[in-house]
Amino acid sequence: MVDATDRSQFLRLAAVFEGGLVFVALGLGLVFRINPFAEFRVEGTAIAVGIAAALPPFLLLVVTDRFRFSALERIKRIVLQLLGPSLIACRWYELVAVAALAGFGEELVFRGVLQRLFERWLDFRGSGPIAGLVASNVIFGLLHCLTPTYGVLAALMGIYFGVLLDATHPPSVVAPILAHGLYDYLAFLLLRRAARAEAIPGQPPSSPTAETVPSETSTSPTDSAG
Repeated sequence: MVDATDRSQFLRLAAVFEGGLVFVALGLGLVFRINPFAEFRVEGTAIAVGIAAALPPFLLLVVTDRFRFSALERIKRIVLQLLGPSLIACRWYELVAVAALAGFGEELVFRGVLQRLFERWLDFRGSGPIAGLVASNVIFGLLHCLTPTYGVLAALMGIYFGVLLDATHPPSVVAPILAHGLYDYLAFLLLRRAARAEAIPGQPPSSPTAETVPSETSTSPTDSAG
């Protein structure tokens, strides 16, 4: 049984699951003859686009959290129950590592392989890019479907990341990897603040690992898409 307050267990699970996606991407690439790293270009433009692109969805997250829409509040409750104690227990740099691994692994699978694969399979009179973008992110949404609303939001977020793949010339998967990872990290900070404020049952009264980090005190709360 998973102990939500066990930091080491949470980090191990995150490493196995998110890191395992890199091997999933490589396996799919071998089967379908697509190199997941073919568009892995570490260039200034891709880095700038990736960092800048994380901010709009994060600001939207903050705004929607302030208005407390019922469907989004339900998602928040579920995510807080699943991740809140673990996020409280983690140090800030451990959350950076988890977010970076999630962005790297998920984007290699969905943008590096599946989006390009569906573009090839579903190409009809030039419709491949749109079809690939939509089809790969229907799967992305289904695999994030904690609730129907969450699944739809995840699919839309996936489409956003998919657009970033072709936002630079030549295309670079580094842009969506950075945007995804940075967004997840900021969302983790929001969730952790919310979890601390609500004193989730089961949280240790004073955990030595739940230190306050100055850079996190200026952010505000909710959940992540990847």
